[in-house]
Amino acid sequence: MSTPPGTITVSLPQLAKLIDHALLQPNLTDAEIEAGLAIARKYQVATACIKPYSIPAAKVALAGSGVLICSVIGFPHGNGTTEIKAIEATAAMRAGADEIDMVVNVGKVLGGQWDYVAADIKAVNDAVVAEGGALKVIFENDYLQDEHIIRLSQICTDIGVAFVKTSTGYGFVKQPNGFYNYKGATFPHVKLMKDNCGRNVKIKAAGGVRSLDDFLYMMHLGVSRIGTSGTVGILEEARKRGIGDDPVEVPLVTPSGGESPSSGY
Repeated sequence: MSTPPGTITVSLPQLAKLIDHALLQPNLTDAEIEAGLAIARKYQVATACIKPYSIPAAKVALAGSGVLICSVIGFPHGNGTTEIKAIEATAAMRAGADEIDMVVNVGKVLGGQWDYVAADIKAVNDAVVAEGGALKVIFENDYLQDEHIIRLSQICTDIGVAFVKTSTGYGFVKQPNGFYNYKGATFPHVKLMKDNCGRNVKIKAAGGVRSLDDFLYMMHLGVSRIGTSGTVGILEEARKRGIGDDPVEVPLVTPSGGESPSSGY
């Protein structure tokens, strides 16, 4: 690792309230989702991020906890029609979601069809805001070049979405050898999004943020929310390092390689 860039002052509750605890793996059983919701409640995270059919269970499991419900639509590939995405978002909000994470139509982004992309995002944002919620727009940066990320950041700023988000955690890109891989939330991409979004648009990093050092470095870059299934490991490591209820100063470590967190949602 390279020389630490400095320190950051944090508390355990502050760390927890940056977390969207991800329960999005396609193979999760209802029992595993219930266990994950119990983790979200125990650690008092910002939200439990769940698939739409889990909203009723989340309402019961999280009742009175202060932990919000975040649901995903058009997930993970963003290929639904705009009409269906908006309907899905409205249905999720009315079922009990507080926030919605939507995936852009990646093919339309890569094709430069910006009017379509903007209309797609605006329709979902309008649907979510009408129900009193907040929208996070997932770019799926692994598929994109910097110019796409910059343009999407500008579009989302113009529309006035609440958050932009790096990745689904499932944006696997086919490599020349035929295998699939992804990086997820990278530090350069987070900085690029931060630099090109308006001041009222927050950044969510997701995909690969599983260590405390990665988490703290994302905070240092200005991220307001982090999607991870590694909640327990991150927060228990923080506790071991002396981070508690009161703010303390801890060192920042530039993560190995300087670009990407470890892989995995």
